Amino acid sequence: MLDRPHPTPEAPTTDPFALAKALSGAHFIGGRYVPARSGRTFPVVNPATGEEVARAAEGDAADVDAAVENAAAAQKEWAKLAARRRGALVHQCAQVLKAHVEELARLIALETGKALRTESRVEANVVADIFEFYGGLGSELKGESVPFAPNVLSVTVREPLGVVGAIIPWNVPMLLMALKVAPALVAGNSVVVKSAEEAPLAVLRICELLNRVLPPGVFNMVSGFGPECGAPLVAHPKVRKVTFTGSVETGKIVYRTAAEKIIPVTLELGGKSPMIVFADCDFEKTVQGALTSMRFTRQGQSCTAASRIYVERPIFDRFVAAMKDAVDRMVMGDPLDERTDIGTIISPAQFEKVRGFIEEGRRTAGAQALVCSRLPDDPALKKGLFLQPVIFTGLPKESRLVREEIFGPVTAIFPFDDAEKVLADANDSDYGLAASIWTNNLRIGLDLAHRLEAGLVQINQNLVVQANLSYGGVKQSGLGKEASLEAMLEHFTHKKTIMVNMG
Repeated sequence: MLDRPHPTPEAPTTDPFALAKALSGAHFIGGRYVPARSGRTFPVVNPATGEEVARAAEGDAADVDAAVENAAAAQKEWAKLAARRRGALVHQCAQVLKAHVEELARLIALETGKALRTESRVEANVVADIFEFYGGLGSELKGESVPFAPNVLSVTVREPLGVVGAIIPWNVPMLLMALKVAPALVAGNSVVVKSAEEAPLAVLRICELLNRVLPPGVFNMVSGFGPECGAPLVAHPKVRKVTFTGSVETGKIVYRTAAEKIIPVTLELGGKSPMIVFADCDFEKTVQGALTSMRFTRQGQSCTAASRIYVERPIFDRFVAAMKDAVDRMVMGDPLDERTDIGTIISPAQFEKVRGFIEEGRRTAGAQALVCSRLPDDPALKKGLFLQPVIFTGLPKESRLVREEIFGPVTAIFPFDDAEKVLADANDSDYGLAASIWTNNLRIGLDLAHRLEAGLVQINQNLVVQANLSYGGVKQSGLGKEASLEAMLEHFTHKKTIMVNMG
């Protein structure tokens, strides 16, 4: 039985409001809930109503130090377990998460404003799948025999790095936490997660659930703000690896700090992902694919969102009209309502940022803003951070809306006539995370796929991150890979060479 300052339920619950209150005011360190050393907390707000639903522990360097010290002590014993045993325990964690899918879906919908049916429940299921996937990879932590000399046995072995510091954002916090925690644990590391201040509750609940299986201290979580909590985690001398998902600006700070310590980092820093549509595509499938690609059900708050869509000129007008009609049919409303397709923006600051981009686009000469869907009528939601999706046409390619990551329900559509020209436009970006191509001519599709500057290119689909598919960007979209066996081996272990002279 966990030592809890609050009565968090043992069994899954479908009341996210009660669970949010029960989770208030605590980190999870050393196998138990603990308050911040300073006693400070900050509000967690339901973005659909503007109401405070919980308080989160406001962590600082003292809390980080406690978490890292617990993780460092636990890691030594954890690393001694056979790799397949660690994998079996992580697989057991997946079964616990499966039993709590609905609970976690409702909790993440409450704190992020993402619609339960179209987004939050999907994320909760994928989280369990990621732990299940990595749980089966313990036996893959193997080395090599190196033919050095006849009288010398030379082998390599994979060893864990130690304590991993993981910093996650608010858009899909459970999913991104799983992509960092699961491979790190199977590889023999311990982990300290710093949650996003806007969405700390679901990852805190997951930390507790996994600690029902894992030894105390192997998996810890702290909440707080970047400078006071995230920075000390990156800088802590016992943190031997940092994995970060967030903005380019913060990623550069993380990278500089890690460079001072000379430790490895994985950075996933966002994107401005192009979608290229040829006239020979399956039209109806591609329009639906554009809705998925743009992540409208996540309010566009996705680093892989297709925020630049290039459509071959013969079908351009038809495509724009069909896309607007499809988004118009999507329902904005209470994220916890099963009828809702689109929820809210995460926070007032993000709301104003996105709205600022939209207003700038409206003021741009020659641009047309197609406002889609409709705001909810429910008076209880009048203070919610609901923002109608906007499709822009006529924007110049120098526009900030075309160059910068908006992270909101805003996309720009452009006509094109030539495959080489559209390839050049698609690659004309500081980012290189993801891209998609929609055509029935696989020769053209595969040719462009090889030449697009992106870490993940999909043809005639644009799925979200999937376990067992390597995921990660190029250019300013980041460093390293996630979601695959490669990610576990290359980013959470180091290779040691052992030589035995038998002469």
